Amino acid sequence: MTTRRRTYGRFRATLASTLALAVGGCSGDGGGSKAPDVSMAPDKLCGGGSVTKGGAEALEVITGATRFEDSGKELTVAAAAEELTRNAVSTTQGNGDICRIYPDIGDYNDGLEVTWRISGSAGFGPDIEKFTPLPMGERTAAAYDTAYVTFACGHKDRPGSSPDHVTARVGDTKATVPDGNERALKNAYAALAHSFALALAKELDCDDDGGLKPEPSLIPAT
Repeated sequence: MTTRRRTYGRFRATLASTLALAVGGCSGDGGGSKAPDVSMAPDKLCGGGSVTKGGAEALEVITGATRFEDSGKELTVAAAAEELTRNAVSTTQGNGDICRIYPDIGDYNDGLEVTWRISGSAGFGPDIEKFTPLPMGERTAAAYDTAYVTFACGHKDRPGSSPDHVTARVGDTKATVPDGNERALKNAYAALAHSFALALAKELDCDDDGGLKPEPSLIPAT
């Protein structure tokens, strides 16, 4: 997860050039064939199935893109759930990466970070002015550059045991303060974080999907 977008960009450029030469050499058309599109749709990101239709719309609001670079076969919600489960066996504290999302346009900073955290309580998350609380899971808040959703993951195989408190977070560490569209960005980050939280709750087989609804609730909590 420390790979920067320029590395991906060089890889994709090299790959595209190689494919273009291969296609041109085989077709006999003088190398004029267009290189295949190696980008992917949002629903294929991070192992597939973790970005809902609403999440895809949120990604377009945040990045302006509808196609994205391959997020890698090892950086998936399923792999994150396995790592989280291993942490939960030995301790109730831990954190890690789910994946990173790079729009397939221009030089978009260093991509969106998607991470997980497990804690002994639902208290994780910053309480600062730029965050707007939202009624999802145990605790949810969104800002113009990040959002997190914390939910209680009850164990179906251990009725009566204390739940794990799991957080899915999406953020852009290089985002700048928006000019006039802060509410739209907050909603987009919240919808995308909800999408990953729900996917993680399903992968962990949490009771009642961790209390998360199929759709995000974007009306601020009162």
